[in-house]
Amino acid sequence: MALLLRSLRLARNGPGSCARMSSQTEGIVRPLNVLNEDEQMMQDSVCRFAQEKILPHVQDMDRISTLRQDILDGLFEQGLMGMEVPVEFGGSGMPFFSVVLAIEELAKVDPSVSVVCDVQNTLVTTAFLQWSTEEQKKKYLPMLAQNKVGSFCLSEESCGSDAFKLKTAAKQDGDDYILNGTKMWITNAGYADVFLVFANIDFSLGYKGITCFIVDRTMPGVSIGPPEDKLGIRASSTCSVILEDVRVPKSNVMGKVGQGYKYSIQVLNEGRIGIAAQMLGLAQGALDTTLPYLKDRQAFGRSIWENQAMQHQVAEAMTQVEAARLMVYNAARLKENGQPYVEKAAMCKYHATQVAAQVSARSVEWLGGVGYTKAFLAEKFYRDSKIGAIYEGTNNIQLDTIAKFAKFPW
Repeated sequence: MALLLRSLRLARNGPGSCARMSSQTEGIVRPLNVLNEDEQMMQDSVCRFAQEKILPHVQDMDRISTLRQDILDGLFEQGLMGMEVPVEFGGSGMPFFSVVLAIEELAKVDPSVSVVCDVQNTLVTTAFLQWSTEEQKKKYLPMLAQNKVGSFCLSEESCGSDAFKLKTAAKQDGDDYILNGTKMWITNAGYADVFLVFANIDFSLGYKGITCFIVDRTMPGVSIGPPEDKLGIRASSTCSVILEDVRVPKSNVMGKVGQGYKYSIQVLNEGRIGIAAQMLGLAQGALDTTLPYLKDRQAFGRSIWENQAMQHQVAEAMTQVEAARLMVYNAARLKENGQPYVEKAAMCKYHATQVAAQVSARSVEWLGGVGYTKAFLAEKFYRDSKIGAIYEGTNNIQLDTIAKFAKFPW
């Protein structure tokens, strides 16, 4: 695999469309949105990949609801599917903040591709890095970094936000567990080879019976349902994962039995920063695809950009996007540096999803009639934005989390 670290050295002369904001000053605390040299090179590299390899196919992939295999392969070749995986396991050995930058850059072009990278890095490989055994790491991390996609299987038809009410059962049978149940709306399921499945080993224990199992696609009894016909992020695979008497060895239990509920909470807290980065990139992408038209479109004898009302609307959107960026970057740097970040993760996801919805909707309106057609990507960004307020914790769940951090003087 061509490691991302190698491509970074070639990224200094990225395309002009990739925003550059770096600092050569070391030993000082930089502003949140000023990148160091490695971060800047990585951002440029991902930007170039997105512009050259993904952009020409965005509308076709959306139309047929399919991610091109060469683009999925390209994500691996660029080292974007195992960014935090240590080099000794075949990964890129990058810090968490670089993951966030990559997710943002991909989402500026296609949020569908971005979420593939997001789930792989912030949910699946994170779980392996934190709770898997050394044997599990040696077996699964190299393949996840180099050529195999993973899925995070928590949600079910009757338990979305109330995830701990899951009904998937794991019954012990000697040195194995027998899994039965159906997981719903699973991202990456269509092309995943590794599934992290949350199942309850003893329903009398309530949520303390929930355990995380590593399930291979090749295990007998594993099947994938038809793809969901979605409003947005259509090129991203979203399917049910059906488990019928799937025999999983004890050696495939991740972490400790009965601790799955803790693992799911912790990994989703991190994942929310990734979704916020996706929504941030989406909002920026909507602006990027719309602004040139505002300068070129003539109405009443002048460019519509010359109208102060239009300038004020765009200025407001730019301010919202920049505020979201600072919140996302702040949460990411807190997490990367081992500081408490749960509150900030919830805040940035809540805010970034709102900004993505508002800015993409405005972009459609600014484009007028053509904005309502597929001639521009604005309508796709608009459709893609809605999922941000739903997956990896609805916006109401984020508000519940934020409220828990309220401080009172008495």
